[in-house]
Amino acid sequence: MSTATMSRNVRRRWWWFLWGLLTVLALAIAGYFVPPYLVGGTTIPNLDRITPGYYTSLVIHGVPAGLALIVGPWQFVPRLRARFPRLHRVMGRVYLITVVIAALVAVYSAAVTKSGFPVQVAFFVLIVAWLYTAWQAYRTIRRREVQLHRIWMIRNYTLTFAAVTLRLYQLPLLALMNSVDWLPYKDVYTVSTWLALLGNVMVAEFFIIQRTLAPLSRRREKADVAATSVTV
Repeated sequence: MSTATMSRNVRRRWWWFLWGLLTVLALAIAGYFVPPYLVGGTTIPNLDRITPGYYTSLVIHGVPAGLALIVGPWQFVPRLRARFPRLHRVMGRVYLITVVIAALVAVYSAAVTKSGFPVQVAFFVLIVAWLYTAWQAYRTIRRREVQLHRIWMIRNYTLTFAAVTLRLYQLPLLALMNSVDWLPYKDVYTVSTWLALLGNVMVAEFFIIQRTLAPLSRRREKADVAATSVTV
């Protein structure tokens, strides 16, 4: 087996490992956090039930957002796209519709949340970026710009996945909060929110550059070299 083949196999295994981890986490977070909202939210601590419409907005936001979390990973599997293109298109429409609904409803939740101004800013930045990347993903596929569509979908799902990473960041911060007296939960939530937003964006851009743009650049360079050789 050649070195190039071994390298491709290693990259393929890593891709499937990361995809599997992402999918399991998405399913776990959606399955654990969405159902309590559907049965009255009695098991959710510190839930604001005083602000008019706040709980209702969380439910209307959480259901489509959870569905987007579940649907998203399957859109990135090349074999599924190739074998079931019609299913891919249908799931893509479902995904984009759920993202738009969840984002628009989140405008109200973000506006009235009592988590503080820094969290509100993070949520509004996330909402704008969520809607913008969804629009770009839709616009590029309508123009049959498939490669650009995939890039914008990576960016969009990364923002969807912030619901997962926000809770993952909370775990060590909550452990720290329970061991010290100077760290309130409001600060834990603020830090987790910003880390989820900024961290996910940086990971997405790194992945896009390394897995999408860099290979395209290398192929273009090889084609230019080959064309130059033929001309000479």
